Amino acid sequence: MADNNYEPSAEAKAGRPFPVSWDQFHRDCRALTWRLNEVGPFHAVIAITRGGLVPAAIVARELGLRVIDTVCVASYDHDKQSDLQVLKGVSPDVAKLGGGTGKGLLIVDDLVDTGTTGRLVRQMLPDAHFATVYAKPKGKPLVDTFITEVSQDTWIHFPWDTALSFQPPIRP
Repeated sequence: MADNNYEPSAEAKAGRPFPVSWDQFHRDCRALTWRLNEVGPFHAVIAITRGGLVPAAIVARELGLRVIDTVCVASYDHDKQSDLQVLKGVSPDVAKLGGGTGKGLLIVDDLVDTGTTGRLVRQMLPDAHFATVYAKPKGKPLVDTFITEVSQDTWIHFPWDTALSFQPPIRP
């Protein structure tokens, strides 16, 4: 990690690290899109921020979707899960495209972990299609489409959270 002051939580330290490169993440998002192409078409993509922004952009590009919205939910404080806070809901124009229930709308996130955020967004748009790139067992039942399942104790290091940094040699 580039931030030398970064100190992972006990939960992150105890978990299994799963570093994901930009190339791998892009491949996984394209694989997700192949699956979504079979269940569409969709009127719009809704990214769950912030983790869903990058996969939503890739999915929207691949599916030719121009209407992209966000649901802004805060559930993590750096590396610790905390109480949910809805910072922004779906815009009225996009909600209208989904008939108020989300039908024909695609919700995208990077990961479903415990399912807390997913349940909240599902309540907002119960008929939307919910897709994530990665899924953990506790949250998997909430997701309609995903690419890779990881164990509940896995800590995914996404490419936007990491950076290459100099590592001194073992023996100078």
